[in-house]
Parts: sequence; structure tokens; C-alpha cells
Amino acid sequence: MINKDRMIKKFMEYVSIDSETHYEKEMMEYLIKELKDLGFNPETDSAGSKCNSNGNNIYFSIPGEGEPVMLSAHMDTVQPGLGIKPIIKGNIITSDGTTILGADDKSGIAIIIEALTMIKENKLRSRPIEVLFTIYEEGGLNGAKNADYSKLTAKNCIVFDTGGSLENVVVSAIAQNKIDVKVHGKAAHAGGKPEDGINALQVASRAISNMKIGRIDEETTANIGVVKGGLATNIVMPEVTLNCEARSLSDEKLEKQTNHMIDCFEEAAKYYGAKVDVDVINSYPSLKTNTDSKFVSEIVETFRSMNIEVCLTSTGGGSDGNIYASHGISPVIVSTGMYKAHTLEEYIDLDIMTSSCEFLLKYLTLK
Repeated sequence: MINKDRMIKKFMEYVSIDSETHYEKEMMEYLIKELKDLGFNPETDSAGSKCNSNGNNIYFSIPGEGEPVMLSAHMDTVQPGLGIKPIIKGNIITSDGTTILGADDKSGIAIIIEALTMIKENKLRSRPIEVLFTIYEEGGLNGAKNADYSKLTAKNCIVFDTGGSLENVVVSAIAQNKIDVKVHGKAAHAGGKPEDGINALQVASRAISNMKIGRIDEETTANIGVVKGGLATNIVMPEVTLNCEARSLSDEKLEKQTNHMIDCFEEAAKYYGAKVDVDVINSYPSLKTNTDSKFVSEIVETFRSMNIEVCLTSTGGGSDGNIYASHGISPVIVSTGMYKAHTLEEYIDLDIMTSSCEFLLKYLTLK
């Protein structure tokens, strides 16, 4: 059994440390000292200098028997995450309501450290374990993108970075393309000579009216999230920018939807005699872990031994696991018990958090 009180105490310490994205240094330094005090040998990399963060990723490992497994969680939080004051309310922990809680993802860190502390202090036989705590997960997965994969040998990974019940184990996740569009029309006096102009917003409107967005199918979505343009009401709008996205579990469908959106803008520009610039960036690749693998079977059996029947599921968001998958590491994403992440109402369910840690300890240790 894990030391639940110790895990909760550590979690409350972690969320009290400011570590909004780009500013993870204090959290990194705290964890490095703690890990050294626990007898681990943490290392860092230079990821921060590559992605505008003052912190770096943390790596450490435990030797063991058999195939290694990687464990992962991230150190950064979204805003507002400064001066978090965690409050225990029965079986949950919340913030004081003026900030997020930071359970996303410091609950994952607390779970991993408690399980490994149990292994170390009780000298338990275990699998070889490799741990990666990343920076800058929120808003780009940039810690994982800039990690030093030469420090890792494991081909399977458990990412503790999702919420809800333990029954739902994520084994697939969407890929995302960001599609940034700039429509170039032509300025003219809106009252004097409007016919001399080309209204960029009218061009964009034609494109959007012909475009499939929202829920495309069970695997694919698309959205236009930001539109900016215009100088004054008496000027025919000369330029408008649109920030769009497409997501899909299928790489083929993602490409098809992206091309469809581009085609709509190009057709509209041609119709009005305008010009359009399109920039497509793949934010992260899809994640598709083989559900017939020994790794996934062992995950399922471990939960079953705890009387938990899991459902292998997919998610419409990305995580560090997407990046690990692109490096040949097969991830599953397990709940920490967090709810309402990225909001002032965020909370952690302590029963689920405890069970998540007990699952990890049971999975890692050998008879």
C-alpha cells in the first residue's frame, strides 16, 4: 500500500510552487533537490533554451528486471497559476477559487514519486523504470518535442496526464494541424470608391460558407477560432487573418480536411481577384498504441487485479504521449483523478488519485 498522506502532502507542496508555462525553473529545482534527497540521480537537458522556458526537462531512473517502462508527467501549468492555495475539502482538493489548482499535471508527478519512493524505501523488485518530467506541455508539447531521447531506452510509456475515472485508459489521440490564413484584398474608400476595393472579409466569408467545419466525422473536427482584420469603417477591409485548425485520429483524414480548407480559401480568393497566404503547421502527430501488445495487456490485467475493468479509449486532445509515439515509444495515458482542468473550479479526487498510484506501484513491482 502507498503512503496516501505523504502523497497528498507532496501534491499540495507541488501545486504551491509557481510554474506557469515558460517559468518552470523553481519547480524543476525543487524536484531535483527532492529526488536527490530520496536517493535518485536526476539529470536535466537544455530543452528550455530551445523553447523559451527558464526550466529544463528532468530525467531519472531505477534499475530493475525485464523490459524497461517509461513514466511521464509535466511540470508546467496554465494560467492563472501564481500563488495557488490548495484546500482540502473532504475527499477532494481545490484551489481557493482565484487560481487553477495545478492538478494538471502535478498530480501525475506526485503519483509517480510516491510509487517510486515506495519501491526504493522498501527495496521492492521492479521493472527497470525511466522517468521524464517535462516543461512546456501546455500550449505546444515543447518540452517533449525538445527532450533528449538518447537518455531513454524504454519502448513503452505510462503518461499520467488525464482526468476522470480510472476505467478510461487512453490508447489513441488525434493529430492536429494549425492552419493560419492571411487574405489580401484591396483597400478603397468605403463611401467614395468601394468598387475599387476588394473586401478581404468578404473573400473569407465565401471561403467559410463553402467549408466543412465543426464535427466532420467520428474521428475528425475542424474549427476557425480567431479572425482579425480591418482598419476603419470607411476603408474597404484590405486584409484579414484567420487562425484555424483541423484534428483527426486518421492522418489521411487530417490531410484531406486540411486540403479542403485550403482549397476553399484559394477558390474564394480567385473568385474575387484577391490573394491568400496559407501556413500549415503540424502541432503534433497522432497517437495509436497497439491494443494487442503485451504492454497494454499487462496494464489491463493490473487494473483487473484491482477489480477495475478498463475501457481502452481515444481523446480529442494532444499530450506529451503524441510526441513520444513519434519517437517509437508506445504510450498509454492514465487518469490521476483531476477534474475541470484549466478552470478555477479544477479539483482532484483523492480516491482516484490514490488508486492511480496503487495501480502504478502494482504494475511496476515484481512478485
